[in-house]
Amino acid sequence: MSGPRFGEQGGLLTYGEYLHLTDLLGQQVPESDPPAHDELLFITIHQVYELWFKLLLAELTDARDRMLADVMVAQVATLETISPGGFAALRRTLASSSGLQSVQFREIEFLSGLRDPLYLQRFRGLTEVERARLQRRLAEPSLWDGYLSLLRHNGFRVDSPDVRFEAYRVIAGDRERYGQLWDLAEALVDHDQNWSLWRARHVLMAERQIGTKPGTGGSAGGAYLRSRIELRFYPELWELRSRL
Repeated sequence: MSGPRFGEQGGLLTYGEYLHLTDLLGQQVPESDPPAHDELLFITIHQVYELWFKLLLAELTDARDRMLADVMVAQVATLETISPGGFAALRRTLASSSGLQSVQFREIEFLSGLRDPLYLQRFRGLTEVERARLQRRLAEPSLWDGYLSLLRHNGFRVDSPDVRFEAYRVIAGDRERYGQLWDLAEALVDHDQNWSLWRARHVLMAERQIGTKPGTGGSAGGAYLRSRIELRFYPELWELRSRL
């Protein structure tokens, strides 16, 4: 090397260029007129959600692939700082847009095992690229498929709920031999629990801001969100607690 080649001295790649900050910071474009005070916060938080969803999808896909091959609660608290009056001021600008339309959110649910093919019929705003992504997620193995594949390759039968529960009991009772399979099951439960906690916190945040009004995307608002709280990605792993 003849001299410094990085950062301000080398000039090959700056911090701003690496993070594409000019493009990134140009994406927060409020729509309200006159400006609603909280709209920039609202846009920023939801864009950050999508970035976390992107990272989470990459990590969950990698976890699924590793299992097969081996054969966002804090931000809700920030949104809660928007007062009901402040949210009402910016809500008019949202028109029919809604968090229900987040393709990456649905990808996470599909990849985690909570598949809903009817979503593709209900949602009218999908681009062809987004529809193809969701169809791919519906067709490919889920995290649950990956875990069952791992159980099969460790000698367990998984072709019916009864034999799977027997496998879980064996794994739970012999941690020395099957500790990694147990830890992996617990990691799936952690993921499931965290997603459920996010749903529950989101319901309270929505009801605090809009009460019983319908959602901007046409849903029943809080009533719809509450109907989703009890959904589980891995219901058998939860039921196992009652059977042990």
